Amino acid sequence: MSDVFDLLRAERRARFFFAALTQSALGTGAGYIALLLLAYDRYRSAWAISLVLAADLLPTMLLGPLFGAAADRFSRKGCAVTADVLRAGAFGGIALIDDFAATVVFAAIAGIGTGLFRPAALAAVPSLVEARRIPAATAIFGAVEDVGFTLGPAAAAAVLLVLSPADVMTLNAVTFGVSAAVLAGVRFGRANAEVQDRDLMPSLVREARDGMSAAAATPGLRAVLLLSSATLLFCGLFNVAELLFAKEELGAGASEFSLLVMLFGFGFLGGSLAGAKGGALQDLKRAYLAGLTVLAAGFIGSALAPTILVAALTFTAAGFGNGLVLVHERLIIQAVIPDRLIARIYGVKDALTAWAFGLAFALGGALIELFGVRAVLLGAGIGSALVAVGAAAALASTWRMPEFAEVRAEPADAAGGSPSAGYFCGIRKRAAGQDRPDLLAAGDSWLSLLDDLDKSIDH
Repeated sequence: MSDVFDLLRAERRARFFFAALTQSALGTGAGYIALLLLAYDRYRSAWAISLVLAADLLPTMLLGPLFGAAADRFSRKGCAVTADVLRAGAFGGIALIDDFAATVVFAAIAGIGTGLFRPAALAAVPSLVEARRIPAATAIFGAVEDVGFTLGPAAAAAVLLVLSPADVMTLNAVTFGVSAAVLAGVRFGRANAEVQDRDLMPSLVREARDGMSAAAATPGLRAVLLLSSATLLFCGLFNVAELLFAKEELGAGASEFSLLVMLFGFGFLGGSLAGAKGGALQDLKRAYLAGLTVLAAGFIGSALAPTILVAALTFTAAGFGNGLVLVHERLIIQAVIPDRLIARIYGVKDALTAWAFGLAFALGGALIELFGVRAVLLGAGIGSALVAVGAAAALASTWRMPEFAEVRAEPADAAGGSPSAGYFCGIRKRAAGQDRPDLLAAGDSWLSLLDDLDKSIDH
């Protein structure tokens, strides 16, 4: 926690950034409850919720890599501000227009905003702080997202005692308007588009494909992205089953269920903040694998929990493992991908995440009907355990070479101004210093590959 407090004291731009993110995240959590209530009120069917949630997920599922490519090509601040303006307008439209079809359309527009915002904001985080504080900033980003999803619904419950769901949605729109205004005044660092010759730029689709190629070609990263997506599929199944599990298996009321969700959120918060110190790539890998293991244990323990008290402990453990996985996945991406490609990698990751959750939401209800809620929870736990074992095997020989000694060991401007470029410069220096020409050649080849991926065109 000392790293987090040090960052908030010392980094003025980051304080504004995270303040804007926090209030909009709270609005998102509260707005989620209001959106479900409004959708069901406007179309009295279980399909109402499914259609609205699908509309929100679909843009990222289909266009995630393109959103990342846009954030790498254009101003990241411009993308983030545009995304917040889109979401402010969409949620305002949902509040004002009492029509279900319009609600679905506006939910899709909000989904476009979310799909564009996350890769732009995550890619911009390293430019907001000194290089040594990047892990802490990444941890805070994940923690802020979790605070919104944990406390936002609680805030909605209180506000709905005196206001309507449409009023809550209006307040949600206001939070995104505030965020856009604040972020417009924050300096994110130099935009990639300002240092490129626009006439020589490949198409946005080509750049999105380059990002996907880089994700597939980077040693270890492809395994991390795919395994994390599989884990999120099981997390989605857990989300679908948790309410029925609490009510039907444990006899919990609304307040007890809310407590379980809150404890999961607090566990997630702790796991996210546990990554604030960063470390060597080998350490990040170990923490990532530990997170997968703790998450699986939490899911299995929850499936077997005989009482609310035991479930409270296992839900907290599962949340901690989830937070640990997410923050160290992001730190690994920052360590192995140069700045000019990083938003595209986040776009690919977001697309995989959306597909994982979409599949879980589509299958969860049917699986519960066929096998029962405890069986689905147990299946999620066993599946997560298999992912943890697979990850340990897939990453066993990855990131063990000496040149991956320390994440962010080089100063931020060591190779042209970006923290990631400085890190890659550090790989080359350490390899040369160890008098290992084979490693230096490998490092140069990999850097050249990344350069070619960013500039390549079809032949």
